[in-house]
Amino acid sequence: MQGEVRLTVVDGIAELLLDRAAKHNAMTPAMARQLAAHARAVDEDDEVRAVLLHGAGEKAFCSGSDLNALAAYPSAWHFRNRIEYAAAVRMIRKPVVVALQGWTLGGGAETALGADIRIAATNTRIGFPEVQRGWVGGGGASQLLPRLIGHAAATRLLMLAEQIDAAEALKLGMVHEVVSAEELLPRARAVAQRLAGFSTVAVQSVKAALRAAMETPLSAGLTYENEMNVLCFSAGDHLEGIRAFNEKRQAEFSR
Repeated sequence: MQGEVRLTVVDGIAELLLDRAAKHNAMTPAMARQLAAHARAVDEDDEVRAVLLHGAGEKAFCSGSDLNALAAYPSAWHFRNRIEYAAAVRMIRKPVVVALQGWTLGGGAETALGADIRIAATNTRIGFPEVQRGWVGGGGASQLLPRLIGHAAATRLLMLAEQIDAAEALKLGMVHEVVSAEELLPRARAVAQRLAGFSTVAVQSVKAALRAAMETPLSAGLTYENEMNVLCFSAGDHLEGIRAFNEKRQAEFSR
């Protein structure tokens, strides 16, 4: 097997590691199947409250799909029916933090776009080189990027295939935070731990409402938000939040 996607769960946080450092964590079909299976597993595991995704080594988060593997598909139809690894991450209902460093290209960048919180090391280079190779990315960049950073900036990155560094990604709003390479995983884990400490009903409801805001009219989005608010109250976690506020302590949510 060319590379692996490893899953560990500690204290309610699932860590997904793209472990193919020698090839800049380029994704093979086998790795895509592993990632999709792990994504389903963490979504179904009630013990998992947050997810952290990162790549092995210091040179890359993920350089995209393995080009030799792409050339090995017997037909375009087989490629159409592939497991789309960026979509697998995007479909996780629980909060997802991604730690980026080094090359974050093509499908790797699209995978990062599917996370909720993106933290980048200073050496991160983000790019969408597909047009240079003769195709358009199939993991969501042309749809997600304009919504995230605006049409003009997305046009530049996707049509000109220009790479940007972490500082520019932060300025554009593509990443939430930039830290040193040494601080990257500790900071990403701290953010995941913070998310894991919240009510799972509340944090997943916020995620769902934010996703809805990207594709619904304002009136429908406001209605959906209110329904998510009612869902949280029906779950009862708000009572622990109120008790913790009155007792001047951190809330301890059981789910």
